Amino acid sequence: MSLAIIGSGFGRTGTASLKRALETLGFGPCHHMEEVLAHPEQVPHWRQCIAGRQVDWDIVFNGYHSQVDWPGAHVWRELAKAYPEAKVIHSVRPAEAWWTSFSATIGKLLSVYRELPAPPHVRQMMEAMEIAIVRQTFGCPVTDRTGALTAYRRRTEEVRAAIPAKQLLVFDVSDGWAPLCAFLGVPVPGSEFPRVNSTEEFWQLVAANRPNHSST
Repeated sequence: MSLAIIGSGFGRTGTASLKRALETLGFGPCHHMEEVLAHPEQVPHWRQCIAGRQVDWDIVFNGYHSQVDWPGAHVWRELAKAYPEAKVIHSVRPAEAWWTSFSATIGKLLSVYRELPAPPHVRQMMEAMEIAIVRQTFGCPVTDRTGALTAYRRRTEEVRAAIPAKQLLVFDVSDGWAPLCAFLGVPVPGSEFPRVNSTEEFWQLVAANRPNHSST
């Protein structure tokens, strides 16, 4: 199995909802940061990649049919080259709404994760993502609204410039099934489009990955 779908959009653009939508449509399993947290053996691959060393994408994405969210979105160019037949879905939302969500979730976590208890693989992945997002993508502090929004808009421009129009869908999950299914050439399901990973759910997931977490 090789990747049929590459997600190039930043985290907090509805990527968790898109993951579940793609799995509903038969393009699963779909890789997402959730998968990295659930599979510690993936972390060394991503640390190696973000450090600039070569990795075998067929090994990294073994068993996955699609990919969305960071960390995969960080290497969308490399993945598009490795899987030239894959379609690219660039998830977006209004820029200010993205910043509001990002700053209350991923941005805040990147600012405080060193102070939180976490399993070694989670801490190691956060260290790698701090490099990937703050240094390599934003090029500014994670609290810099203007800099982050500039990087957010720049990503969309870069993807549009690099990916042939017939292979690209710029997609807002608020648009629901119709554009996604038309792009992928599949029927629209009878179920509602997934809506998951609110800010509250994000922090619940963070808490669930702390040592000695109890669900009681």
